[in-house]
Formats: sequence, structure tokens, C-alpha cells
Amino acid sequence: MKTAHNSALVIIDIQGNLAQLMHDKENLFKNMQLLIRGAQLLNIPIIWTEQLPDKLGETTQEIGKLLSSQKPVVKDVFSCARNGEFNMQIEKIQPEHIMLAGIETHICVYQTASDLLGEKYQVEIVADATSSRTQSNKKIGLEKIKHEGGCLTSVETLLFEIQGTATGEQFRELIKLIKKFN
Repeated sequence: MKTAHNSALVIIDIQGNLAQLMHDKENLFKNMQLLIRGAQLLNIPIIWTEQLPDKLGETTQEIGKLLSSQKPVVKDVFSCARNGEFNMQIEKIQPEHIMLAGIETHICVYQTASDLLGEKYQVEIVADATSSRTQSNKKIGLEKIKHEGGCLTSVETLLFEIQGTATGEQFRELIKLIKKFN
């Protein structure tokens, strides 16, 4: 069973001008904010990456401000799993389940998922918190991930799965958060 204690969330490369070119970017940004705030509420460890920020720009302001208490893993490879600092953070968390969100679905998200699946992690893609410049590239990326053994989820499905119960203050806070973003 997936819990906050055996999981990690990876936020991949929501940066600069590239993020502004994503298909359905308004929903991407809204869902990404809900995902991050929900993960923080549920105490899910988060790893955040940036691809060549000197060239692609920093994480978008609306996403970066939610992650300001930590530093991004800076990478120059498409797959996060081919970056030493990323792998050190994964080793520190020791998750069984790794949930991926970010851009672009058919490049960095796909290659990260493929490598992590090869390392025998259980990988889920938060499909409504990923995107590519075109809808067709997003679809192809998701299909390739599923073909390799990854699973798809949504922001709400993931948050309620980790929450696990419809009682308590944390549940009430989660409901308020979801209502705020819908």
C-alpha cells in the first residue's frame, strides 16, 4: 500500500519559457500547485529538478514559491535517474513508490520513468500534472510509460490514496485545498 512513508514525489523541470509553451498550461499549473500543496500537507517527500536553468530559466514563480524551502536538483540529462544528486536524494528517502509530475511527458518524464522502472521502483505518473508542447507528444509519452510497466494516476486520486481515510483534521484540510483549486 502506498503511504507518505514509502513514497516520493518528483517535480520535473517546470521552468521558464518552456513551461509557457505546454499544452493546456493553465490546468497544468493549477494541478501542479494542488499536487505540491497536497503532498506537503500529507508529508510526502518531494524532489524538485531543473534542467539547465541557466539556459531554460528557473522554475516558474507559482511553482517555485511552493518549493522555496528546498533547493532544486540541477541536471543536464533528460532522465533524473542519471543524475548523481537526484540518486542520492532517492537513496536518502528510500521510497518504494515514486510519483512523477512535470514536463515534458515524452522526454524527461518518460526517460526518468523508464530508468526508475528498470531499477524496480513502482512508478506512477500524475497524468494531469504532466504535459508536453503538444497533446500528441504527451499521449505518446504516457503510452510508452504504461507499456514499460508504469501506472497513471491523477492529482486527486493520488492525494486521496495517500490520505486513506475520510476523518481527521488532515482530511478536512485536504478537502479545503481541493475545493480551492476546483
